[in-house]
Amino acid sequence: MPALEEKIAKAHEELDAHTERTVRWHFHDTTGSPFWLEKKSKLPFNPLTDIRSFDDLKKFEPFQDEWLRGGPVRRWVPQGLSGNPIYVFETGGTTGTPKSRIAINDFRTDYSLFSETLPVEYFPTGSNWLMLGPSGPRRLRLAVEHLAQHRGGICFCIDLDPRWVVKLLKQGQMEQVEAYKRHCIEQAITILTAGHEVRCMFGTPKLIEALCLELEARGTSLAETGITGIFSGGTEFTPQWTRFCIEELFGGPPEVSGISMTPTYGNTLMGLACSKPVTAAEDYKISYYAPQPRAVIEVVDFDDTDRIVEYGKTGRVKLTTLTQEFFVPGFLERDEGERELPCELYPWDGVSGVRPFHQLAGATTVGVY
Repeated sequence: MPALEEKIAKAHEELDAHTERTVRWHFHDTTGSPFWLEKKSKLPFNPLTDIRSFDDLKKFEPFQDEWLRGGPVRRWVPQGLSGNPIYVFETGGTTGTPKSRIAINDFRTDYSLFSETLPVEYFPTGSNWLMLGPSGPRRLRLAVEHLAQHRGGICFCIDLDPRWVVKLLKQGQMEQVEAYKRHCIEQAITILTAGHEVRCMFGTPKLIEALCLELEARGTSLAETGITGIFSGGTEFTPQWTRFCIEELFGGPPEVSGISMTPTYGNTLMGLACSKPVTAAEDYKISYYAPQPRAVIEVVDFDDTDRIVEYGKTGRVKLTTLTQEFFVPGFLERDEGERELPCELYPWDGVSGVRPFHQLAGATTVGVY
């Protein structure tokens, strides 16, 4: 059996075993959360004995978006973890009653694993970081801060309220949106020019572009501020924008500009899906791979969401979260994309071309993302 096939088979075995352990934890009377223990009494099967593989999770009904809205939030805390300090993070939305998930260490684990994928040449250990993204009740701020600390650095953050941006956009107040974006960029430039030796940063595509253009208007560049490594994410991370960013804003690929950028696709439920190396040779195609077995991405048929589409075909992104802290079977994301083959780095399915799900795209306000 070729090496990649062996890796794929081993990853599948590990996923099945991890799935069985995780489901047993969340549905056992002594360790499960009130939410899932209540659900267990209404299920037409016994999750403690009938879930033996990842494929068995199809026995569950799709995870409902609305289950995460409103409280009490402690219904999600597994009894086996009840003595720990609990965080609550908002996810997936900037309007209405927030969707919330509890967390203890998942965000630290996710970003510690992600740290292993960052090349030290461009993300030097000990370097300080800039967090140029949403603050407030979102996990991203604490997660990037942990990433910096995990790598031996200190993280500088800005104030950014996505809800305010979305409100302005819906009111058509584009001048105010631009003013708010300038406010965020001014905060970032103040940090970058204050002698703090910031070498790495997180930023959304829109804010990275705005930062580079403002620095250019001031007669300088991102490279001249000392930045060498950028971690970014969002559904606006397209091959076209990546080409523009690398070739025009940065001044060339890493070996020329000295700046390396790694795209990611993630959210509060999944953690971080890393990308294969993005190269000009592949026309800057971006393929994401979930952090299996802690989270699994499937690209499924739009009408039959239990059916995975063929490789290269388009479908909706379905997420399953499998950690001790949180169990989410079959959550249909507001994204679609193309199913990608496993690779050496990530021997399981990936997704490329991630973009808003076409049936919801018209109702989605992107804001700073």
